[in-house]
Amino acid sequence: MLKRMFVSPDPGRARLRGALRAVLGIGAAVALCGLTGHSLVAAITGGLAALLALFTVLDTTVRGQAVTTALLPVAGFPVLALAAGLHDHPMARDAVFLAIVGAGVYARRWGPRGHSLGVFAFMAFFTAQFLHTLPGQLPELYTAIALSLLVSSTVRFGLWCYERRQPPAVALAPVTGRGLARATTRQAVQATVGGALALTAGLLLSEERWYWAVGATWWVFVNTASRGETLVRGFRRILGTLIGIPVGLAVVVPLHGAPVPTALLVAAGVFGIFYTAAVSYTWMVLSVTVMAGALYGLLGVLDPALLALRLAETGVGALGAMLAVLLVLPVTTHATTDAWIQRALRCVHACTAEAAARLSGSPTADPAPRIAELEALLGRVRLSLAPLVHPLSPLRARRVRAGQVLALLDDCAREVRGLASVAADPEASHDARLAAACWRVEASVEALTTPKPPHGTDPAPSLPPHPAAAGPALAHLHGLERALAELAAPLRSDPGAPLVGA
Repeated sequence: MLKRMFVSPDPGRARLRGALRAVLGIGAAVALCGLTGHSLVAAITGGLAALLALFTVLDTTVRGQAVTTALLPVAGFPVLALAAGLHDHPMARDAVFLAIVGAGVYARRWGPRGHSLGVFAFMAFFTAQFLHTLPGQLPELYTAIALSLLVSSTVRFGLWCYERRQPPAVALAPVTGRGLARATTRQAVQATVGGALALTAGLLLSEERWYWAVGATWWVFVNTASRGETLVRGFRRILGTLIGIPVGLAVVVPLHGAPVPTALLVAAGVFGIFYTAAVSYTWMVLSVTVMAGALYGLLGVLDPALLALRLAETGVGALGAMLAVLLVLPVTTHATTDAWIQRALRCVHACTAEAAARLSGSPTADPAPRIAELEALLGRVRLSLAPLVHPLSPLRARRVRAGQVLALLDDCAREVRGLASVAADPEASHDARLAAACWRVEASVEALTTPKPPHGTDPAPSLPPHPAAAGPALAHLHGLERALAELAAPLRSDPGAPLVGA
């Protein structure tokens, strides 16, 4: 796990730059809140708002990110007021909190903006419980949040907007459906049920810190789309908290709430959250746990018993999420993975067609956008297959099969990138055999994405009989054909049956 964090690739040092920018933006926001006379509670609230804005706003364009950031108070301020007003009405408070959980997850159907607003609304309610917000504190908290969002946005969109020099990120539309066939609808129901289980268990553990359990359930559901993904994420959340607690005891308690070293520790936690989020959920949770411990140290309430309670609340929250995805409208890993693999395969064909058209002399053909889309789709396939390739997965046959699928899809992507590189050469000449090879690629993709007939022959493609191709474009196409043909075995076999030779 430690090795993975430090050796994982960081193209263009995007993770490093994002983490440093987050420390700068959040630090500046908190510092300005302090300089303008805001209380410690208000400064912490503003800092959390800035963190959420930088961490969860992931629209594909800079303009879209700015619009979503501007809309965050619209989602957060009413929820914060509601939470403060219900402070002395626990039954109503709990019911509203669960409704916000369900609505926040359901909002993902509207893409990155819906996801960001849903997270911000949830965290507004959560923060009110964390800081015991009362109605009289709302004006100060509103100004602290607005000021913090303004400062962090100035850093993100003005002082250090490195995204302006990059092409827009690819937005992947979610797998669609209607009613309960839609994954976001099922997950909204699951999250609400899981949140209810967590809330009940959390109250039994502590009537004061029960919200930790609901928070654990919520964050387990974020960025997951299937039963397997949620189970793995729940396990990693518990593991990260379990490791983070002794680290917190070792480095936070000796500080005794001293402002300067505690602030430096919070900054280190922020850096860890942003730097590790893309490669290790466990390390990200560890960073969150240490940062939360440091904040409690600043508030003067930190002790070992509180950290032990946090671990227990995290455990019951993660367990609530796991039970919900297993028992309530489960979205199977196989069904989710199959949908993303089919989209990746169709994108492989689209990339090939664009590259071939470019080689044929089309002035408008451009495989580059399709290549970017393919990379994003393969990232989603890897995330979906993560539960099957996890070292602790007891399903050895499925683990081997999933590994084969990932390796062959990576082969497809490598050949497609090579083909696009050849097509980008203005001196590359058209070969009449390219059209035939592209047609075979299309037929292979069609065979792999068409449902297998219940009776009769399997239309899976066979290995191409071609010898070594003459010319780089044909070499890449034939390599692509071979990878697609070899994908037939793991994709067409029974998901529960062992592979031949495995």
